[in-house]
Amino acid sequence: MRPYHQIQIIECGEPLVEIPLEQFAVESPHPYEKLGATYGEHSPYYLRQSVIERLLEGQNYLQLLRPGWQIQIFDAYRPVAVQQFMVDYSFATAVRDKGLTAADLSPNQRQEIWQAVYEIWAVPSLDAKTPPPHSTGAAVDITLVDDGGQIVDMGSPIDEMSVRSHPDYYSNSDQPAAQQYHAHRLLLQEVMSKAGFHRNPREWWHFSFGDQMWAWQHNQSNPTHPVTAIYGRLV
Repeated sequence: MRPYHQIQIIECGEPLVEIPLEQFAVESPHPYEKLGATYGEHSPYYLRQSVIERLLEGQNYLQLLRPGWQIQIFDAYRPVAVQQFMVDYSFATAVRDKGLTAADLSPNQRQEIWQAVYEIWAVPSLDAKTPPPHSTGAAVDITLVDDGGQIVDMGSPIDEMSVRSHPDYYSNSDQPAAQQYHAHRLLLQEVMSKAGFHRNPREWWHFSFGDQMWAWQHNQSNPTHPVTAIYGRLV
């Protein structure tokens, strides 16, 4: 259970619709499909209608601050089956990176690796009360592309299982490169918060609107005006 799972979901029934990809930069081929994940009826480039509208607002605001820059969409809607695929893939990758094999892991090693995996990945829960954020169609993983078409360096790649993924990791560094990474992360945060999104406290790239995490963060800042989540699990 995460803190945001305490938030009630009152599903609004808004449809999942295709993102107008011509309005954004896009990670292609899709990173998880490239690994073998199967999405089924919908492609990964779907979100709830209002989430897309707010994403477009963020894109427009970015254009005002940095003409020619674009939001690049890395991942959006994610069925629970894909969440499970990526959790398993990340665990296997972490085991391999440590020079170990899954069959030979000690209980402590296994627990340590799973803990690192779940620092980044939501549990692929099928419980309607605790959906993974991406399975609601309300969460999107993004970065920025500059006016030359180059991906902006944020100081760590999306999905990295380390403390570098924390949004403020570089905030207190006096190194010029680190200060630039932090400035880029602040810019991404600014354009998305302007459009009504909240950022995952552990991931500089993950933003959502209307799901449990978003409602929980809203309520932390506005305890006298609490809200519920309006988007629940779709598939």
